[in-house]
Amino acid sequence: MAVGVYEAMPLKNDNFKMYIDGEWTDSSSRETSNVINPANEQIIATVPKGTREDARRALEAAKEAQGKWEYHSPLERARYLETIADLIRQNKERLARVLTAEQGKPLYESRLEVEGSAVNFEYYAEFARRIEGDVLPGDYPRQSIMIMKLPIGVVSSITPWNFPSSTVARKLAPALITGNTVVTKPSSNTPLSTIELVKLAEKAELPKGVLNLVIGPGSEVGDELATNKISGLITLTGSTDSGRKIMKAASGHVAKVVLELGGKAPLIVWRDADMEWALKCAIWARFWNCGQTCISAERMYLDAQIKEKFLAAFLKAAKSLMIGDPTDSATDLGPMVSKDQREICQQFVEKAREEGDKVVLGGSVPNDHQKGFFFEPTVIDGVGQKSDLIQEEIFGPVVPVVTVETFDQAIEYANDSPYGLSSYVYTRDSTNVMKAMYKIKFGESYINMIGPEQFQGAHTGFRQTGIGAEGSKYGLECYTQLKTNYIDWNEKPDLPYLFPYGSKVA
Repeated sequence: MAVGVYEAMPLKNDNFKMYIDGEWTDSSSRETSNVINPANEQIIATVPKGTREDARRALEAAKEAQGKWEYHSPLERARYLETIADLIRQNKERLARVLTAEQGKPLYESRLEVEGSAVNFEYYAEFARRIEGDVLPGDYPRQSIMIMKLPIGVVSSITPWNFPSSTVARKLAPALITGNTVVTKPSSNTPLSTIELVKLAEKAELPKGVLNLVIGPGSEVGDELATNKISGLITLTGSTDSGRKIMKAASGHVAKVVLELGGKAPLIVWRDADMEWALKCAIWARFWNCGQTCISAERMYLDAQIKEKFLAAFLKAAKSLMIGDPTDSATDLGPMVSKDQREICQQFVEKAREEGDKVVLGGSVPNDHQKGFFFEPTVIDGVGQKSDLIQEEIFGPVVPVVTVETFDQAIEYANDSPYGLSSYVYTRDSTNVMKAMYKIKFGESYINMIGPEQFQGAHTGFRQTGIGAEGSKYGLECYTQLKTNYIDWNEKPDLPYLFPYGSKVA
């Protein structure tokens, strides 16, 4: 196991505040909350604990700024996004270290995430010339129909703790390029990455009120963002339960919602797969970010013909993963984000033992890492399809294994889930590949490869995984609303269906 001191990132400015209408501000209640380094359980920052009043002020500021921002040309808006992307890259190492300090993922993963944040702004800046509508012929001579994509107005963005840098960028960039203004609320566990990003947006001279930041509990700040009539769109990445609450809250004023919620990705390894490659992919897909990823492989379906051999290799590889200081380059698994998240994993393992499942690897806190929220890579065999391990989201480094006899059975079991975000399939049989594409009912499938999702791909899900899309041109469209214009350009207009009413008018 890797060993380290787990020093927190030396933050240059520990006077963290919220950002409303171009000003850094404390909470109206003057209350604060602490940010904990999950690797050593030390306080690394104190941030304001925002209130409903703060959320309202932020929404009012965004509403006031939106009209002027909308009338910037898309190219002008793109220049701000490009500047933010440049600033992210100039500060990449610092941003990565802040991310690791507050979230716990290994530093090399944080660097990849920060680069992804820059690419999000860069990618959506490229749409400045591609916010497309349609011009269609009318039903009668000299008529045209023009369908436009306009900004929604004010977007409320609520982001999670597992990818606090890239997720906020993936929401801000399409919202801003399409002419919306934004109020963003990060997770209280990991607000520092968002604060640092907003500082860079300020440095890019983004006009005041265009981007606002409020930190606080979902029950208060999040609820205000969802229920307030100023919010034209609420976009959330979070749990399915959180999504239900947002939908209910937003229904009062029929606001648009974009929701990326729970995931329970199946990973199928079939007998004809490239076993060495499938093994590498399976290890990454389960243990990346300590399993705290919405597209993580949360359940593994192995062909009976190769099950024992593949599982033995998987156990050997998982056992070799180095647990420890996330700033140490030798570390594969850092801590989980919080004590609560670790306890959820422990509860899953304890219940599995009670039900007679075989914990063949891990299952507890590492002996040499009692400080910090570490948990061993854990593999559980002999699990039934209806087990909680298969049906409920674990969101940690625990993987249940199920043996399947046919590829059709693997597909049936994969689809047997309330969630439908991501899936993984390893096979070189072209028929099985096509079956996976058409019959596995998940928003995205990784066939003989791994994630994360790519910027031009639509990140979307079936069933209780959510509504709408993120990334790609389809994600961009979620931040617009359609307006249809019917235009008659006849010198002497006349419509036959006006008869007999037309004849009554002098």
